[in-house]
Amino acid sequence: MSLSILNPATGEVIRQVPTDSESSIRSKFEKARIAQLQWAKVPLEKKLQIIRNFRELLVSNKDSLADTLTLEVGKPITQSKNELQGVLGRIDFFLETTPAMLKDSMVFQTSGLEERISHEPLGVIANVSAWNYPYLVGANVWIPALLTGNAVLYKPSEFATLTGLRIEQLLHEAGVPQDVFASVIGTGTIGEELLKLPIQGVFFTGSYGTGKKILETMGPRMIRVQLELGGKDPVYVREDADPLAVAAATADGAFYNAGQSCCSVERIYVQEKIYSEFVEAFVQTVQSFVVGDPIDPQTYLGPITREANLSFLENQVADARKKGAKLLLGGQRMKRPGFYFEPTVLSDVNHSMDLMREETFGPLIGIQKVQSDEEAIQLMNDTPYGLTSSVYTQDKSQMKTILSQMNSGSVYWNCCDRVSPNLPWSGRGHSGIGTTLSTYGIESFLQLKAWHLKS
Repeated sequence: MSLSILNPATGEVIRQVPTDSESSIRSKFEKARIAQLQWAKVPLEKKLQIIRNFRELLVSNKDSLADTLTLEVGKPITQSKNELQGVLGRIDFFLETTPAMLKDSMVFQTSGLEERISHEPLGVIANVSAWNYPYLVGANVWIPALLTGNAVLYKPSEFATLTGLRIEQLLHEAGVPQDVFASVIGTGTIGEELLKLPIQGVFFTGSYGTGKKILETMGPRMIRVQLELGGKDPVYVREDADPLAVAAATADGAFYNAGQSCCSVERIYVQEKIYSEFVEAFVQTVQSFVVGDPIDPQTYLGPITREANLSFLENQVADARKKGAKLLLGGQRMKRPGFYFEPTVLSDVNHSMDLMREETFGPLIGIQKVQSDEEAIQLMNDTPYGLTSSVYTQDKSQMKTILSQMNSGSVYWNCCDRVSPNLPWSGRGHSGIGTTLSTYGIESFLQLKAWHLKS
């Protein structure tokens, strides 16, 4: 069997890639199970050096890696290079932070008795990863997983297969044994086969629907299950904010990577006194975005990655307009080769519309007028998702009051669409379970052992 890799900018097949089978996946697992036991015994300093080697290879191959990412995902080349630059900081964080996390700790000592805590790897884990940020999202898993002594069966998204294979190649070139990190290639059915194996952990990034199925399947096995799912991330603009500056910032937060980020701005609430001024500035900002060939450095907004999402976006626009929204910009797929959707802005939206309820994951945004902080808080929390929430205001006291009431894993003051390796990345509700990044993210790949030592 083979997988057709498409170029979203043209719709044409780039390459055919052989896929895994049930037997090949099982073989990779059996080899990983044996190899993991030896990998766990490798001195930490050697593991750290291997990951440093991988980092150097990312730097020296940045241009070709960016080209591959842009070709198969459709991400503008400048944004692909930004992703590769950004992952270096993630790697540096794990290199600097992991050693301290692996140290045993003495928690109690008295005459004849010691109580200690040690940390052990989970074993062989499955990483079913995403296509929108394959380096950033992936490195959140496989870098700390490898440093803590786990083996990784890595299934890149079928929409980022070539990038996944390059990642595997460079990790092996850096010194990770082939059986310790092995890619599993194919569509969702291959992912399902992978999860049938007796793995010790599942780390998935993707949609709520798929994450729910994984949890239902894996829950009874009592292994580590971590799900990084979607979002319907709100922004609230208070009347004391600068509407022009905030419009520029939130437009970038909504349309960067064609809106295909789990923490993209997906809905905006603006106090009525500055609503018209904000909407006008927002539309002007979006109109300035260059739509075109993603390989062109001047392009800001390229195609969406998945052709199937074009119809979904059109349906959200149609539903919103039917229920009274005003279409200010865009609204349909573009009449050109590839999977392009016009950058789209709707005003006068409300929560009866799918646009304000369902994850969009595309270059489409709704802006709603609110009268008060209380109304904004209620609307921002009116969602099953809980990934990020943002407020723009000059009032620090009100900022704290508002953000403290947000039911989301991350909150932002005067910024949005931002991730830091120093802070935990986690969701609530339909946005998932578990944590990546920060020291808490490293702990996700470890299991504790309590030692009672009586002499």
